[in-house]
Amino acid sequence: MAGQRTNLHQILLSLGTVNVYFQEPENLKMKYPCILYQLDNMYEEYANNDIYLNKERYTITVIASDPDNDLRKKVKKLPLCRFSRHFRADNLNHYVYNLYY
Repeated sequence: MAGQRTNLHQILLSLGTVNVYFQEPENLKMKYPCILYQLDNMYEEYANNDIYLNKERYTITVIASDPDNDLRKKVKKLPLCRFSRHFRADNLNHYVYNLYY
């Protein structure tokens, strides 16, 4: 599964920012605009006593000072990605998405 997450990391990097973080870094100050993502849930379906379908759900947060940042528009175009909510904290806009990958 680590390979699957690293593939997702590469996809997020390809959206146009080098500031992509898996989970919230403890010893690193994040640079904005950025994408922060973390594993949120796992969806599994079984058939014949085995896993038939396995999808992981990630919470992806685009954090930027500019409310019209292009990065959020690129994230929402990803397949199986749904907008969840927006909030403002520390003078930064947070756009939260759920992505099955």
